[in-house]
Amino acid sequence: MAPRDEARDGQRQAGAQDRDADFLRHSFAIARRATSNGNPPFGAVLIAADGRVLIEAENGYMPAHDATAHAERLVATQACVSLAPEIRAAATLYSSAEPCAMCAGAIYWAGIGRVVYGLSERRLRGITGNHPENPTLDLPCRDVFASGQRATEVVGPLLEEEAATLHEGAWDK
Repeated sequence: MAPRDEARDGQRQAGAQDRDADFLRHSFAIARRATSNGNPPFGAVLIAADGRVLIEAENGYMPAHDATAHAERLVATQACVSLAPEIRAAATLYSSAEPCAMCAGAIYWAGIGRVVYGLSERRLRGITGNHPENPTLDLPCRDVFASGQRATEVVGPLLEEEAATLHEGAWDK
């Protein structure tokens, strides 16, 4: 590869990393909104290949105490009923924390092609401990996706320290 091509490649990679960080921080803002609405601090946003926000969701545990209302699962469900398969395949789901096994399954079945997350599932488990509202599974989403028949690209943890601050005091109850 010529030096000029390597430089262009490096610029593209830096641009993609900046874009990922910006959209990931958008999921952090959604997680903060979840907290202000009385829910656990999780948020997710689905971004089209062209950078448009398609769907966003905060954790929906309250008011019904729905333990399956994780932000990523809510986004995946809405994507299935409102977006064409080719749009989902080219989209990226940005999540404040690594999708759990349930959410990774939903993302896989929805056919979302790429996931970028902040806080790892292992680190989240260390933060939440044995909290009854979040019995965290220490199962990387990469393992769930790897057991499927279609590829799902995964980036993360990214901005993990920043993502961890979303949980300060949230699991003290």
